Amino acid sequence: MKQAIVARADVGMGQGKLAAQVAHASLSAYEDTPDRTRREWKGGGQKKVVLQGESEQQLFELADRAEREGLPNAVVRDAGHTQLDPGTVTALAVGPGDEDAVDRVTGELSLF
Repeated sequence: MKQAIVARADVGMGQGKLAAQVAHASLSAYEDTPDRTRREWKGGGQKKVVLQGESEQQLFELADRAEREGLPNAVVRDAGHTQLDPGTVTALAVGPGDEDAVDRVTGELSLF
């Protein structure tokens, strides 16, 4: 079991903003995960990776692939209170779910 969070590297987020957006994505996808999968993931140590995304378009394409795999996912849009314009897509979480299924969606991406 694992979760992958894809954060955009092309929008110039500071480290704190990046951390907040990754947290938003992780929690949002977790909230849409079935209870049995939640328990299994939590019991296994909540494995997650943060990966580099190149664009808003890429995140939406990955979200579509996650949907086809039957994986919970969440796209995060920034509220625009600090560094970014309101509505800027910043991150995508895929999973938690079966590690092989998550890797079929995000396995080609580099670590952040």
